[in-house]
Amino acid sequence: MKHLAPALAALLLSGPALAQSAWPDIQAALYGDAPLVAQSAQVTLDAPFRATDDARTVLGGHVIAPAGQKITTVTLVIDENPAPVAAEFHLAAPQAEFAFSLTTRLNGQTPLHLVALTDTGERHMAEAFLKTSGQGACAAPPGTDPVAALATLGEMELAFLPDIAAPSKSVNTRLATLAGKVRALDVDISHPSHSGLAMDQITLLYTPLRVVDELAISIDNRPYLTMTGSISLSENPRLRVSIPTGTTTAEVSLNDTDGTRTSARTSLAAY
Repeated sequence: MKHLAPALAALLLSGPALAQSAWPDIQAALYGDAPLVAQSAQVTLDAPFRATDDARTVLGGHVIAPAGQKITTVTLVIDENPAPVAAEFHLAAPQAEFAFSLTTRLNGQTPLHLVALTDTGERHMAEAFLKTSGQGACAAPPGTDPVAALATLGEMELAFLPDIAAPSKSVNTRLATLAGKVRALDVDISHPSHSGLAMDQITLLYTPLRVVDELAISIDNRPYLTMTGSISLSENPRLRVSIPTGTTTAEVSLNDTDGTRTSARTSLAAY
């Protein structure tokens, strides 16, 4: 689905008429005529009612597979962003439950969609609408010095957590029921996430696109998931994902669109 990102961006940038109803075109580009279970009870999309910082807004989700099925792919769509597919998670080992939170940036008020694919081919969807402060963060100048950012680009700090701290009370309550069942991995990434849409205020040239292209997570020396990124990730993005109980080690590998590759590893104290 990675190759669809330029086409989806072109759809949204091609005219104002599409901005009023982007989802039908996005849905057709991603899924064709495949059916989606709308407002599925299996999927919870976590977002604030209004973003206080368009450059760094936490979005999250929680998916519980239907009985007898497992989750293979989870896709977060920010409909009105220039790159609407914000992140896509491919689970190497399909899971009965999966949760995540991610720092994103927003181009303006927008519908949101979260779609989960199961191993039987079912697609379950949740949707929401997010108001913003109107800052238009996708084309905003970077909040950090682009030159200084290169010094730490790709560095990651990893930490195991007892669960995922989601921004809304309803999802916090729901995730709390997983206590003792699901742990979480926190991945704090140093990366400028240049969207390619921001103009340097001194040179008046556009800063070339450079974003997190792919993030691969292995747990206990086995592939766990791969996340495909986009310009919709915030500067210095932070990701949290649920991981199975009993996990003792985690390794994360990052590739960005300029070809930089980095990795980090963490383990519980006893290991």
